[in-house]
Amino acid sequence: MTVQVRTLVDVVRKHAAVQPDAVAIVCEGRRVDYAGLHRVSNQVARGLQAEGLGPGDRIAYLGKESEHYYELLFGAAKSGVVLVPINWRLAADEVEHILRDSGTALLFVDAESAPTADKLASELPKLARVLNLDGFAAWVSAQPDANVLARVTPDTPLVQMYTSGTTGLPKGVVLAHRSFFAVRNALASEGLDWIDWREGDISLVGMAGFHIGGLWWATQGFSAGVTNVVMREFTTAGAVELIRALGVTTACMVPAMLRLLLAEPGVSKEDFTTLRKVVYGGAPISAALLARCVEGFGCEFAQIYGLTETGNTAICLPPADHTPDSGRMQAAGRPYPGFEVKVADEQGNPLPPGEVGEVWLKTPAAMLEYWNLPEATAKTLVDGWVVTGDAGVLDADGYLFIRDRIKDMIIVAGENVYPAEIEHVIGRHPLVAESAVVGVPDERWGEAVHAFVVPVEGAELSERELALYLRGKLAGFKLPLRYEFIAKVPRNPSGKILRRELRERFWQGHERRVS
Repeated sequence: MTVQVRTLVDVVRKHAAVQPDAVAIVCEGRRVDYAGLHRVSNQVARGLQAEGLGPGDRIAYLGKESEHYYELLFGAAKSGVVLVPINWRLAADEVEHILRDSGTALLFVDAESAPTADKLASELPKLARVLNLDGFAAWVSAQPDANVLARVTPDTPLVQMYTSGTTGLPKGVVLAHRSFFAVRNALASEGLDWIDWREGDISLVGMAGFHIGGLWWATQGFSAGVTNVVMREFTTAGAVELIRALGVTTACMVPAMLRLLLAEPGVSKEDFTTLRKVVYGGAPISAALLARCVEGFGCEFAQIYGLTETGNTAICLPPADHTPDSGRMQAAGRPYPGFEVKVADEQGNPLPPGEVGEVWLKTPAAMLEYWNLPEATAKTLVDGWVVTGDAGVLDADGYLFIRDRIKDMIIVAGENVYPAEIEHVIGRHPLVAESAVVGVPDERWGEAVHAFVVPVEGAELSERELALYLRGKLAGFKLPLRYEFIAKVPRNPSGKILRRELRERFWQGHERRVS
């Protein structure tokens, strides 16, 4: 049976027909085969229709990883409904913004997130219903197993993923089905094995599905028809045990996860003998850690670089370049076939190799838009390019090296954190006159949040008081690790914070001003 695969709908239909008994998902010992994934996602799609939802409507998932998340993903895909994944680590106010901004009509929550959902439900008029995952099976079983006839194309919106911005409020990045097929198709067109799949592969989805990296990686595994091992929540001991017990062959993680795996007590190279390839990204990696990974895991490595706005990866450092003598182990990589990169000046004009400028990417996986933000969309999508806000340099062979961030984003263990968001919350404290937040190097997490705080004149303010005040108002990974009290926040003549000046002493001796 030949099935043309251009959407996630095609993916699940194909594998249900070709290999119905093959395992699609393993989560905490529970297994879902491709026939079951097809059946349940049909029922999910019918259930969404029964709830009065159709193409373009939004549903959201707030909870830790489970097979139900991916059943919802495929069910939403079949019905044309857009799935909004929400980071379960976010504070209630942050969750509320996402639900309100997206206009979510139906929210699926796990038991741990249910109290947050219950608290918010009465405040969100568009949120018609909250369904606890404890009742998911009953909700699904009440629906018929019948194909849904929604018209789905590669350009149909699939997910709306929220990424923080310099305004302090997360923006909804709308991605179509094509965003999850572009890289796979590009590599296949040239017969490249930078990121490849083999019969019998068992894939560890190390990153959560509310991140573009985790969702993208899982969809690559589903497209290839392999077994996808989903961790409810990443732990190093759990990951090692799954690799050993299930014979995991390929995985995608952020550098902080790799560092923790190597540091896990009692772990040795023998624990990773089944691994043949690890794909990593989400944050830069140090030369020392990369060398330790190559030695400690004993497998191939591929680095990926991109943004949520680019549908995840647009640049790859292939396994062949992961050798000390290549001179490229600190490069982000080079574009996939049919993708483009340029380093541009302030007017968007390309700069020659060796000159630092802003990184622009051209990719068939680019986002459709920022939800309801046409001006922000127009600033990021320019003449077919995605303007990244990262500073980089190209070498003579077209390899991209990231040097800094033009935008102010901080990456804490693969989580994107924006200073403006934290400054806004700190500024609500009655004893704070102003604040400035920067990222500083951190051996464990790559970067840590450092807050400079100017107290109200005459006020006595302590680090402990601020830490207690922020607890519950921001996700844990956004909380400053350190506070430093200063008399004045340095600004330029136009009033913008001179973050580079504040960061400088922390980054001395670091070639790249990202960690």
